[in-house]
Amino acid sequence: MKIHKIISVSLLLLSFAFVYAQEIKLDTYRFGEGLNFSGEGDYKIRLSGFIQPYMETQHQTDVEENSSFNRFRMRRLRLRIDGNSGNQRFNYRFQVDLSGTSEADITTTSNYLLDAYVSYDITNRITATFGQRSTYTDNRELFMDSRSLQLVERSPLTSAFASIREFGLFLQGNFKAGFGSYLRPYFVLTNGDGGNVFRADYGGVKVGGRIDYLPFGLFTNFGQFRQTDIVRENAPKLVIGANFSHNNGMSSRRGRESGTILYLNDNDEESLPDYTKYGVDFLFKYNGFSALGEYVKSKTTVPTDITQRVRNDGTTSTVFDVNGVQDVENYVKGRMMLGEAFNFQMGYIFKSGFSIDGRYTHLKADENSFLNNATFYNRPNYYTFGVSKYLGRNYGAKIQADYTYVDGSLGINDNNGNPLPGDETLLRIMLTVSF
Repeated sequence: MKIHKIISVSLLLLSFAFVYAQEIKLDTYRFGEGLNFSGEGDYKIRLSGFIQPYMETQHQTDVEENSSFNRFRMRRLRLRIDGNSGNQRFNYRFQVDLSGTSEADITTTSNYLLDAYVSYDITNRITATFGQRSTYTDNRELFMDSRSLQLVERSPLTSAFASIREFGLFLQGNFKAGFGSYLRPYFVLTNGDGGNVFRADYGGVKVGGRIDYLPFGLFTNFGQFRQTDIVRENAPKLVIGANFSHNNGMSSRRGRESGTILYLNDNDEESLPDYTKYGVDFLFKYNGFSALGEYVKSKTTVPTDITQRVRNDGTTSTVFDVNGVQDVENYVKGRMMLGEAFNFQMGYIFKSGFSIDGRYTHLKADENSFLNNATFYNRPNYYTFGVSKYLGRNYGAKIQADYTYVDGSLGINDNNGNPLPGDETLLRIMLTVSF
């Protein structure tokens, strides 16, 4: 979708909102939290957004030649419109990213459209959402607003396994469980192909869910969905959860892009592998300290009737070569994100607004998995240390820098596929400004 079309649609939706409200006025504005408008009949709308200019320096160690790589870009440039009807039961969100970059993985093309959905509060405890949004079956970091990340980038676990956004039906519950605790169940039924599909939709549906338990009550100011404890929780807050999903017939590496990997049987009929993912995670906050832990595991079931694969140009081949042997099952697995990973990070924000943070991520690939690809992955350990300065009492503006040491002991390549000895280091700097 072209940028001018996105802007036009955004303005059209905003115009509809103004017309619907008939008379609209600016209620409140707080830096970093958006402009809040209201109209007749308790209609409300919020306009918000942020920009994140970014710099990255990558270096491969133990190489005689200069192997540094520098990149400057607009990491995110987002515009979001939220609103609700007069009776407060209907809500909607429309969000776009005009930077043209991918959320978490350089192997995935970007879609300018991020969120486009309508929600309805069935009861005071149960909400149904239909449209495109972040999915509840990903790891907990994908629940976090991009402006609130402790470190410059999301973890390699997210890059490897998250589907990020999907189109479908989402149900969410929020129930008191006694002694001040809460139970939050989630259910997801989607197309299983990531963001909005503009071409043919392959495979079946994806079904999954999550259950979260908050033993010490709710976080302050949506803190469950923001990483740094900038509000400095005055009592310990904890959420622990588990997630599961099953994608019936997947046509991509992890369920982000429909139709990028296709297989056929002898009758030229679509035959695609199933993809199952599950994990556990937690988030803890108290008095400026925060800790996040995540574990993810994935596996697949490959149909026995696959006899052909579809090339990028649309032609087909019956060759499934794995180390010189015709092996359909392991060839299919070798193109999918299969394995397990865990991510642990923690940080502390001082009252001055300075934050120090650290993260360790470990990826363990199955014997046959795209995680063994030496150009993009095959890096089992990531060690990251970061510092941030928050320029205010919320997430409105901040400057961040982090340094990552990447373990290349399993054998890695540069972006052109050339083998590299040694390890990698990454230095990233990013500025965030919201309105």
